[in-house]
Amino acid sequence: MTWQTPLTPLEISVAAASLEGRSPAEVLRWAADRFAPRIALATGFGEEGCVIVDLIARERLPIGVFTLDTGLLFPETYDLWRRLEARYGIPIRAVRPALTLEEQAAAHGPALWERDPDRCCEIRKVAPLRAALRGLDAWVTAIRREQTPDRAGAAPVEWDRKFGLVKVNPLVRWTGADVRAYVHANGVPRNPLHERGYPSIGCWPCTSPVAAGEDPRAGRWRGSAKKECGLHSRKGSETARPLIGAPERS
Repeated sequence: MTWQTPLTPLEISVAAASLEGRSPAEVLRWAADRFAPRIALATGFGEEGCVIVDLIARERLPIGVFTLDTGLLFPETYDLWRRLEARYGIPIRAVRPALTLEEQAAAHGPALWERDPDRCCEIRKVAPLRAALRGLDAWVTAIRREQTPDRAGAAPVEWDRKFGLVKVNPLVRWTGADVRAYVHANGVPRNPLHERGYPSIGCWPCTSPVAAGEDPRAGRWRGSAKKECGLHSRKGSETARPLIGAPERS
């Protein structure tokens, strides 16, 4: 077993600059060459995540795929999960919270998402993601700059200080129109809820349809200022932080 040479802050900055104009496939190939097998995609089964699963399969990249199964996903999302696995022959690993919904209710009261959605997201998303990322050197996300103001400064590759590893964002430059065009051109499976007014889909208690003219994420945690579950806070991501060296699997 050997130790992987860490990326220096300068190398992260240089990589971010050199990948800025590259296609998502090129960004993913770079990431796989640099980090495999210690790299994985975390997908919530939005259209963007489905596009990246398609690219990983088409490019035959050694990038694992997992999802945060909160126990509160829509039935349509669970069905899409199965369809993606069948279509691409890629296993998508379930990462689940330490507490079942029943245990969470016993410890924190029923319907925690209604009273303290940040705490609910911490238990059912952020903590499980932190555990899933241990042992990895990089993770791939499907975030795009135009999605939220908090994501507007995202780079194709950056240091994720919150989780302590490199974060790769291959679709960061794409618009929603780019995503939809790729999905339709390549027959990528998608969630039927998109056709019912759900452009952004999370857990069913915290996701509602979006009316014409509303922001695409207006249906997430409607009625509150919350627009992020805490996985992609820009406060924890920089382009100039070193990757802590970790042993490569031989």
